Amino acid sequence: MLLHYHVKNFALIEDASVDFGPGLNVLTGETGAGKSIMIDALNAAMGARTGTDMIRRGAEEAFVELLFSLEDEALEEALRALDIRCEEHTLLLSRRISAGRSLYKINEEVASQARVRAVTALLVDLHGQHEHQSLLKPERQLAVLDEFAGAACEKAKEETALAYHSYQEALKALGSFTLSEEERQRQMDFLAFEIQEIRQAAVQPGERDALAARFKEMSAFEKIEGALQKSLEYLSEGRENAAEFLIRAQRELEGAVRLSPSLEDFSQEVMTAQDILSSAEHGMKAYLADSSFNQEDFQRTEKRLDELHRLELKYGDLSNPSNEALKKRELEWEKLEAYEQERKKTEAEISRSRLILEEASARLHALRLAAAPKLDAALIQEMKALNFLSVQLKTEVEELADFSAGGKDRAVITVSLNPGEAPGPLQKVASGGELSRIMLAIKTVLADKDRIPTVIFDEIDSGISGQTAQAVGRKLKDISRYRQVILITHLPQIAAPADRHYGIEKQVEGARTLTRIRLLNEEESLGELARLLGGDLRSESVYETARELKQAGR
Repeated sequence: MLLHYHVKNFALIEDASVDFGPGLNVLTGETGAGKSIMIDALNAAMGARTGTDMIRRGAEEAFVELLFSLEDEALEEALRALDIRCEEHTLLLSRRISAGRSLYKINEEVASQARVRAVTALLVDLHGQHEHQSLLKPERQLAVLDEFAGAACEKAKEETALAYHSYQEALKALGSFTLSEEERQRQMDFLAFEIQEIRQAAVQPGERDALAARFKEMSAFEKIEGALQKSLEYLSEGRENAAEFLIRAQRELEGAVRLSPSLEDFSQEVMTAQDILSSAEHGMKAYLADSSFNQEDFQRTEKRLDELHRLELKYGDLSNPSNEALKKRELEWEKLEAYEQERKKTEAEISRSRLILEEASARLHALRLAAAPKLDAALIQEMKALNFLSVQLKTEVEELADFSAGGKDRAVITVSLNPGEAPGPLQKVASGGELSRIMLAIKTVLADKDRIPTVIFDEIDSGISGQTAQAVGRKLKDISRYRQVILITHLPQIAAPADRHYGIEKQVEGARTLTRIRLLNEEESLGELARLLGGDLRSESVYETARELKQAGR
């Protein structure tokens, strides 16, 4: 349940804190005191869209904090499924709203808006001022029936949703079979041509680089040959060449060595230079002897390079041993070859999955049909307790033509609230106040089925008064036996049964308007009930009526 609620710099609220308890928690106050702001701030903390205009004037940011106690192991298990770990069975949720951004935290860890919404959906059921209007939608009426039907219905809905998903996937798969026989054959022929072309090319790893190097060398053969011939001329074949000069140098050094033996090393180095020059000369001559230019070989190399370039542009790198281009086309060809067979398999899968969907939907439909009269009886009983003098109510379950993830059903609650009137759909029969009470009857019927620990009602008293209001107060008290109830009201009959009564007040301090909230003691609660009764607060009879209301509520 919600233990603590702290709001700071939100609209008219400068700084307000309130501790809630189990049972029925009631908030009352003058019109415009800020009751709706309390709900707006609560909604903001739970992930609702909130603009920066809600930041109190003069403040840099607004802050809302909620502290929950977790008293249900199943609830903690559901939170663990969302990867939320809670120490000492409590959960702290907060939101800061500034001009730059909003920052959510769960147990002091930053959380996303979606995560906050998922968590608070397990903790709080917020029934806003216009929430009862959702009852006018058939999908909401169906949801009420399903919730009343319980775990068996929930399981059947899961099975139906799974079957529907499988059926839709099969239909989607069939939609991919759009080729005519002519188009299929044309694509197969084209793929066969490409497969043959890739196979015949037989590109080897590293082939393109080796050929490119060979082509470059062959293209420059004349330049290479000329350079080598010129080099040989300089080295040994010219009239004056390096070999002749080295021989002359060696002769001169030999005479010098005879005169000075210390010059022997220089003589040896010149001899070494002669050996190096001779080796280079023989190498170049051998290259020239072996590397004659062949025009046909050059053209074959050029043609193969052009072919490899064309294939690379068309298929990518074919030198890779894995040859993905070939494997891809072979797989596509095999799929087209088995096209008709696969289409028939998909059609069979559609028939199979549709049969499963029909069976699952039929089970779900049967559970809904069985639960509908029980729901009707329970609602009629609760509505009579809420001061409906004449009630005829029936939940009609209609089968639709098309499937959905929720089956083929549509639920329509028909009701007659006045003697002699024929039953009709809610949207045509019930007023706003009546819808509000019907929603309360639904909440009561579902109280022991709904595992959400806290329910908040924002002015559920819309359109009611008198004995009806007293009946609503008793019903809210009944719900509070199963769940924590927090409600905002302006009717004394609804406020009277409160286990805790809080007053919301608007005060002016200096030039600023502030909203305060505080827990009222017994006398203060009586005074607030007297104010809500609208009598003369100086009259003891008004206070006596307030005491009687409070006693009746207890």
